[in-house]
Amino acid sequence: MNEFTQRLENALERRILLLDGAMGTMIQAQNLGEDDYRGERFVNWPVELRGNNDLLCLTRPELIGDIHSAYLEAGADIIETNTFNATTISLQDYAMADLAGEICEAAAGIARERADRFHAREVAPFVAGVLGPTNRTASLSPDVSDPGFRNVCFDELAEAYRQ
Repeated sequence: MNEFTQRLENALERRILLLDGAMGTMIQAQNLGEDDYRGERFVNWPVELRGNNDLLCLTRPELIGDIHSAYLEAGADIIETNTFNATTISLQDYAMADLAGEICEAAAGIARERADRFHAREVAPFVAGVLGPTNRTASLSPDVSDPGFRNVCFDELAEAYRQ
């Protein structure tokens, strides 16, 4: 058993651990505009970026960090990375598939840095990487006139999650 697993099991033996809340809801409460999502780096990006919450790890890392801190201050023992849609498949909507790895790495760094600020607790906070479903499904056709058609296959989904 590795050190991380041992630490997690020890914490779970002592008490129920609390998971943070909905990152998307906290981001929506900020009423961000297109410029907030673009930042300086993506000012001339060819598609609209508003709604790409994971991109905020690159353009507004302090905002994402502050949300993590709010959950930690409220007592969360586990915070999730802001990577719900950070797969090559989901990021295609924003022409950003190539940024999936960079976004995931930035998100993990932000969460870890904020969790480390709370290391003196009885149970030092954990960071959990998170990935949500993509905007494609291998089980249903997106075309009602062609029920056998799929716009993604299992191997493509597996590769996107692996990355």
